[in-house]
Amino acid sequence: MAAYLIANITVADPVRFGEYRDKVAPMIAAHGGRYLIRGGAVTAVEGEPFLDRVVVLEYPDMETLKRFYHGEEYAPLIALRESCTISHVALVEGYAG
Repeated sequence: MAAYLIANITVADPVRFGEYRDKVAPMIAAHGGRYLIRGGAVTAVEGEPFLDRVVVLEYPDMETLKRFYHGEEYAPLIALRESCTISHVALVEGYAG
C-alpha cells in the first residue's frame, strides 16, 4: 500500500531552502519516491488558512518511506531544511480501498 510524506513548509531563508530543494529531489527519486505536490498555489476554502508551501511525496509503501526519512543520507538535509524553514511533516499510510 502506498505511503505519503505530507509537509507544510514556511521558508525563512530562500537561498538555503533552494540548496535543500536542489539536493533533495534526486535523493527522493533514488529512494523510490515521487512528488505529487511541490509547493503549488494553495486556495483555502474552509477554516482559517494555515498552509504555506505544501509538499506531498508518494512512496510504494511505509517501510520504504521510513527508510528514506530516517536514513543517514537524508539526515544532513533534514538539518539543512530545519535551519531555513518552519516545517510540519507527517508520514501517512495510503488507502487500499
